[in-house]
Amino acid sequence: MDPLAQSVPTPGSGPLHHHPSLGTLIERLRHRWIWFVALGTLIATLGVVALGLVVSATFISVFVIALFMIVAGGAEIFMGFHAHNWCRFFLWIFGGVAYIVVGAFALAQPLMAAAVFTLVLGIGMLAMGAIRIYVASHLGKARLPSMLAGAVTIVVGGIILLGWPTNSLVVLGLLLGLDLIFWGGSWIALGLRLKAHLQPHPV
Repeated sequence: MDPLAQSVPTPGSGPLHHHPSLGTLIERLRHRWIWFVALGTLIATLGVVALGLVVSATFISVFVIALFMIVAGGAEIFMGFHAHNWCRFFLWIFGGVAYIVVGAFALAQPLMAAAVFTLVLGIGMLAMGAIRIYVASHLGKARLPSMLAGAVTIVVGGIILLGWPTNSLVVLGLLLGLDLIFWGGSWIALGLRLKAHLQPHPV
């Protein structure tokens, strides 16, 4: 047999095909379930704290959004300098500068930024709810859950807009707190599922 042919890996035999399966991954992680539960507990606790200090959480949300906008703006400017034509160059540069300016404004005026972000959030939820209902109307028998989700989104968006701008100091912080709680809960659930795999299965 040709030695060169012997050196060529057959399908499914080389190191590139040794992908860990889901069972292997669970096997590796199940002994560390306590770390997932601890992380989830920490995140959920931060969510509870955010709900208790909802105004401070709102300012934190504004700060994080502003930083993301500045980073995104810098990335767009970087992409603009690598554009292959002038139209894309000016579009990327303009978009990047706009993101940086808005992000810097949010850092300098967090109160006003919170009001603007809350307004945008309310309008966005109304639009998203309407889109969900429209899409759900074409799903046939499976449309009811999606239409219900769209209706809830519209109601929440309407509540936000009806309370604006008075509620601008609490909405973002409230959403941050709830998001952290649900995120932490998902990590806790994952850790408990990994723990369940440690239990001996009855024969």
